[in-house]
Amino acid sequence: MNSSIDIVTLISLIVAVVVILKLRSVLGRRTGDEETRIERYRTERAQQEAAASSDKVVTLPRRGDDAEADYRPDGEIASANAEARIRAFSGSNSAIRQGLLDILRHDPEFDPDKFISGAKTAYEMIVMAFAAGNRSLLKDLLSSEVYEGFVGAIADREARDEQIDQSFVGIDQAEIIESEVKEGIASVTVRFASHLISATRNSDGEVIDGDPQRIKEVTDIWTFSRDVSSSRALSNPNWKLVATLATG
Repeated sequence: MNSSIDIVTLISLIVAVVVILKLRSVLGRRTGDEETRIERYRTERAQQEAAASSDKVVTLPRRGDDAEADYRPDGEIASANAEARIRAFSGSNSAIRQGLLDILRHDPEFDPDKFISGAKTAYEMIVMAFAAGNRSLLKDLLSSEVYEGFVGAIADREARDEQIDQSFVGIDQAEIIESEVKEGIASVTVRFASHLISATRNSDGEVIDGDPQRIKEVTDIWTFSRDVSSSRALSNPNWKLVATLATG
């Protein structure tokens, strides 16, 4: 019985020694690539974390040969974007496109969409100011020549003791049909298609022209100009109406 226990004990000891030697051969020796494996693990871990949070991170351009080649100052980028907007705005009309690009070269802040928005506002203000005989407002929006014509028409109306009842319904369309820069003066011509309710009354309040119950379609072609010849001129962003043509 003692002999049997001794044999079992001996076999167990042998097995234990073999296992310990095996573990030591795997875990106890340095193979020389532990740091490489650790660094690879850290790199993979960092990549996984970056991918998980990529929707919250804005990647900045790398400084290097490729980044330097693609780099452009903010002013150049803004100019390129403005030119692209003008090309898209003008479509296939090369004459208008060239005129708008000429304006942009003189005034880097020029934007055709913003210009149209401002022109529509000015159109409504001028039309309503003329009907109301508001000379002070017209003086700020018109060139001296156009102002004299508008004021003359207002004076004639007042001399006849007439007044205009007018409601501005809205602008259906405002499109640029001409543009240029000549001798430092930028000019843009816009065709407006609008709807008004307008009636002229005499001193007794009787309607002598127009119809206070009917919406009238009106088409006007107006030219706005602005001095873009110098930085001092550009400090005044206001365009003025310099010519008008009513076609309907």
